[in-house]
Amino acid sequence: MATIALVDDDRNILTSVSIALEAEGYRIMTYTDGASALEGFKSSPPDLAILDIKMPRMDGMETLRRLRQKSDMPVIFLTSKDEEIDELFGLKMGADDFIRKPFSQRLLVERVKAVLRRSGGKDGTVPKETDTAKVLERGALRMDPERHTCTWKNEPVTLTVTEFLILQALATRPGVVKSRNALMDAAYDDQVYVDDRTIDSHIKRLRKKFKQAEESFDMIETLYGVGYRFKEC
Repeated sequence: MATIALVDDDRNILTSVSIALEAEGYRIMTYTDGASALEGFKSSPPDLAILDIKMPRMDGMETLRRLRQKSDMPVIFLTSKDEEIDELFGLKMGADDFIRKPFSQRLLVERVKAVLRRSGGKDGTVPKETDTAKVLERGALRMDPERHTCTWKNEPVTLTVTEFLILQALATRPGVVKSRNALMDAAYDDQVYVDDRTIDSHIKRLRKKFKQAEESFDMIETLYGVGYRFKEC
């Protein structure tokens, strides 16, 4: 089973969530702030991290920013805030899901299972068919779902679980337009609701990452009012 890092300054949440996840068979590591979590991840990287946004020393946003410099580890945010801007900002930075406080333990467990499924995780469930597909090559793009690796002209491009699945959905059929709804279906579990802007944010992050590998990268096209497509090579 997967190892999950729980990072929250509220010890009641650490205790209750740990009990709920351990009952499902997960191994839990707990931290009370982002700084100590990042230090712990160096020696014991988890399969998934659950981060509270508001924490002392280092909040969840900064923790995610630093984590994404080195890792594509799946991340779920816990937030008690109602401002939509925080959620959009977090998704742009590479969070995989959001859960608003207060939440039920059952909801959290299901969201954890969903994110691990999308990452081809270790929760004992069968991953989606696309997760077990063989290596995908489209021109200079090479994606290996089993190893969760992606390269462009032999340069590694580090993608989050969600970004990988969106790109895979586009690159599987070059030239075919994928609506935002189709990309949501490819990247998210049925229990997770996201809006159009979430997909747009992921596309922007994908383009930015590939432009770091090649400044002239333009393989992901926008068809306004319709969706996105990967150019035919």
